[in-house]
Formats: sequence, C-alpha cells, structure tokens
Amino acid sequence: MRWILLAAMLLSGATVPVAAVELAGVTLPAEVRVDGIVQPLRLNGAGIRYKFIFKIYVAGLYLPAPESRAEVLLADPPPNRVVMHFVYDEVSRDKLNAAWEDGFRANLDTARYQALVPRIEQFKAMFRTLREGDEVWLEHLPGEGTRVSINGEVQGLVPGDDFNAALLAIWLGPEPVTGSLKKALLAADNPG
Repeated sequence: MRWILLAAMLLSGATVPVAAVELAGVTLPAEVRVDGIVQPLRLNGAGIRYKFIFKIYVAGLYLPAPESRAEVLLADPPPNRVVMHFVYDEVSRDKLNAAWEDGFRANLDTARYQALVPRIEQFKAMFRTLREGDEVWLEHLPGEGTRVSINGEVQGLVPGDDFNAALLAIWLGPEPVTGSLKKALLAADNPG
C-alpha cells in the first residue's frame, strides 16, 4: 500500500518534503517563506564553507523546486534565498568584502564585471563585521533584485536579476568558493 501511495504522489507531481538539516550546530529549516515571494522555498542543499581547516559559515540554498544544475540557476535565477550562518568567531568587513570581490572577479568576464561594479559596491556597502551566530539572507525577488538582510534586518536591495546570477555564481559558477560547497548546495534531493 505504501508503494502505491508513493507512486501516486510521484506521478501527481507532489514532492516529498525535505527534512531540516543540521550542520555545525546550525539547523536549516526544510522550508522558508520569503516576503515578496508567493510560494514557499525549499532547502535545495546545504554545506559548510571552510577556509583551510576552519569552519566559516553554514550555507543553505532555498529554491521553489529542486535543481541540481548550476547552469539552469545561473541562466535565469528563480526566486531564491542563500543563507549564510556564521560559525567562525569573527569575519571582518574588509575580509568579507575582499571575499565578495574575489568571488565576483573569478566568475565574471571583464565586461560583465565592469557593468556590475556600481551594484557590487552597493552590495558590499551593506556589510559589517560578522560574528559567530550572525545570519545573512540573500533573497532574489525576480524583476526587482537581491534583498540583503543581516539577522533579519533588511540592509537594502540590489537591483537586477543579472546581479543575482552573478552573486549565485560565487557558489555555483565555474570558479566556486569551494567545489565541495557547490556540490552540497546543488544536492537537491539530498541536502546536507
């Protein structure tokens, strides 16, 4: 009987909900609701950003539907939320902004990077030194832009779907921050 129910769910297009994931003592819920996005977003994948041997942050990628192909997400970003929950003692604003800069430069050609510089600078200006327990939400609202929140407080909105594609490329592009984190975020059917 269970197999019949499971087969009926799969054939009807229903999805089996993904459970919450716990990494480095941080629990990422299976589903989130985002202001300005009608449908709930589901945890697509989650992983830890390491720098050498140190755990820096736990990352989660939330999407309307499971997706394991980076090229699909980068070509036309759907509504999404990237969560960065910091587990390292402190990451200075300067180090954080240098990392953003490195990620954009590594994944964008010169012309695309130059076209985005004003918005990249706007984005970087929204950050401060982050400490253990701080949580960043980067939320794509299609047709509007990327909303940046720190600990639930909105810092601002960077306009353009093209900016969100460039931002996602930091984790999902050809030169991701780490290959293991890219793979974890694209796990789709097996986050964590």
